[in-house]
Amino acid sequence: MKKIFIALLGVMSIASFANAQKKTSGAIQFENTIDPAAMASASGIQLTDQMKARMPSSSKTNFELLFTATNASYMPVEETEDSNGAGGGGGGMGRMMMRFGGGGGNREYYYTFADKGLTEVFDLNDTTYYMPSKLTLSTSGPIGSMRMGGGNARDTTKAQASPAPKIEVVKTDSTKQIIGFTCHQAIVRSTRAIKILDMDKNVVEETKIWYTKDLGFDFSPNPNMWTEGAVLAIEGRGNSSIAKSIEYRNVSTKDVTAPKKAKLITDEEYKTKMENMMKRFRQNRPGGGQRRAFGMN
Repeated sequence: MKKIFIALLGVMSIASFANAQKKTSGAIQFENTIDPAAMASASGIQLTDQMKARMPSSSKTNFELLFTATNASYMPVEETEDSNGAGGGGGGMGRMMMRFGGGGGNREYYYTFADKGLTEVFDLNDTTYYMPSKLTLSTSGPIGSMRMGGGNARDTTKAQASPAPKIEVVKTDSTKQIIGFTCHQAIVRSTRAIKILDMDKNVVEETKIWYTKDLGFDFSPNPNMWTEGAVLAIEGRGNSSIAKSIEYRNVSTKDVTAPKKAKLITDEEYKTKMENMMKRFRQNRPGGGQRRAFGMN
């Protein structure tokens, strides 16, 4: 009887260890929602009904976070088969990169948990680049600063830069359950001075971040919108990223490791390239930049 009891304890210990190992890797599905009209309104831009009618309607995109005990990757996907398949690398959710037009639109994000490191991988002018950075709370605010009108409308060589906003983080006592985890709320409050049709205006915007420490790693679906823990939801006006499900399964190391065949680019080099692209766009635009429009910095 004693031998049977010891054997049962051994089996239970092995099963418990295997279950603990299993829960260190898996996949979390996120849903991103964007409403351009609501985002413009949140930035203080007053839209007429005619302008709203011409703007794209709200859209939803599915993203997937693959994680191991040490690394993770996050990118847009399309569901191509049942998600109950087993194994890493090929089974489960079929991962297909969604290619977007425009400069650097197709992004892959790779995280290293030990140092809160982040590597962005993207294509720009037929070249694949990687840009190293860190999880952080951006000082540019929840939504990129906008400016409408103002200055010399004929000057197509200068970007319409806006002053950096004042950022305040407020941690509340609010909690809610997201995919089985207790998440705590942090509110990022951004106060920005913008110019709309030559009029100065202060715009206050709040973004809610819901994070948990129960997953044991740091992550955010928006790498520039992170305070602590694993962020499972970001709720702003006109845009949101929310975790919808989690599946524990084996994940291949190569699926959470940045590709080696990419060219290093620094943040400053990337900004310079994008500014040059915008300058060429404005110079080649019909009318030579005489139209008055708004843009995102």
